[in-house]
Amino acid sequence: MMMAEIALPLSKSISNRMLIINALTSGGDVAVKIADCDDTNLLAKALSATAAAKGAVEVNTGAAGTATRFITAYLSAYQGIAATVDGSERMRQRPMGILIDSLRALGADIECIEREGYLPLRIKGRRLSGGKLNIDATVSSQFISALMMIAPTMEQGLTLHLEGGLLSKPYIDMTAALMRRNGAEVEFDAPFEDIVISPKPYSAVGTVVAEADWSAASYWYEASALTAGFVTLPGLQLPSLQGDSACARLFEMLGVNTEPSEEVEGALEVAPTPEQFSRFEVDLIDTPDLAQTLAVTAAMLGIPFHLRGLKSLRVKETDRLEALRCELDKYGIVVEIRNNSELVWNGERHPIFERPVIDTYDDHRMAMAFAPTAVLIPGIVVRNAEVVSKSYPGYWNDLVAAGFSVVDADSTSDDADTELPTGCGGDSQNEQSSTLPI
Repeated sequence: MMMAEIALPLSKSISNRMLIINALTSGGDVAVKIADCDDTNLLAKALSATAAAKGAVEVNTGAAGTATRFITAYLSAYQGIAATVDGSERMRQRPMGILIDSLRALGADIECIEREGYLPLRIKGRRLSGGKLNIDATVSSQFISALMMIAPTMEQGLTLHLEGGLLSKPYIDMTAALMRRNGAEVEFDAPFEDIVISPKPYSAVGTVVAEADWSAASYWYEASALTAGFVTLPGLQLPSLQGDSACARLFEMLGVNTEPSEEVEGALEVAPTPEQFSRFEVDLIDTPDLAQTLAVTAAMLGIPFHLRGLKSLRVKETDRLEALRCELDKYGIVVEIRNNSELVWNGERHPIFERPVIDTYDDHRMAMAFAPTAVLIPGIVVRNAEVVSKSYPGYWNDLVAAGFSVVDADSTSDDADTELPTGCGGDSQNEQSSTLPI
């Protein structure tokens, strides 16, 4: 039985917003404690380069989607700067048109250098006029958050009229809450059709420490579900600014409960229960980043599932719907993609004749969602395992601390994945063993 205490990384989503908001706040050079991962480091580097620039700056945000969207809006409103923004090849394929057109409508000077609506961009920063703007809310909440955070600097402020169903509303709520903590005036109330932000500058640094990350916590909920183990997670908060805190509620359906720890102050304890739903059906439109963890967990537990609200997964670091279908097939799980936004497994399987070798598609969440399956099929291989540095650089070390055996496949012999593992926590003869070559 696994028993572990894991120091989670800090929230990437909160950290990225803190970086932008604090950069726009007078006195915002107050030291803040944020996530240490590729995405936040890239955004912090871009902001630092902009502050030090003498009129011109070149920014490359790699594969960091949130950082790219946020820095594009920030630079558009940064008076006197001439900037180029670029990213990885995958980032160049991810659509930016709605954000670019919205910023232009508000007075921004943005040129798409190679292809309209995509990176790379050339930006001449200026004070934006602001005003009222209609925006398609069904594409990406990152676009809306990016516009919201620069709105207090606009001459007229900003009224965003949201058209269509709002995608990932908890991320908008998070942005609004962090803005208010820094003195901004933000109105965002039912029926959630308009966001009204006054032209009142940020006035205080209101958040200096990000919460522990609920997306990262989800992989430990999965580990608990698959090992019937107990995990203590210091610094994880309920209630939380993070929409992915829905993880606690959703995993109750998969046999995992959440309680305040009786032994570690300020920690939550994740523990298995015998209660599991016979079928797992949920709408993840507000929490799409949990889809990979939930799909893999349910499949490994043999619980048929129907996950809806996943349209945005098509344009993430990879096409996550197709990636999940392909990689679960390696476990004999036959998954169907429906309506370009749903993932369905009705229990159909096919035989497998070799241990899975997981492709990660340059997607950190693919690596972390599939890693705990090693407790069921020891010796799985995760390719390009370093991709976890995007959000959770210490993930593999934490797995080792929890009792997994993790080895570098490149440093072992060709038949290393056939060796017996060292086990997963404790010394009971009934415990499941696992290895995870990386």
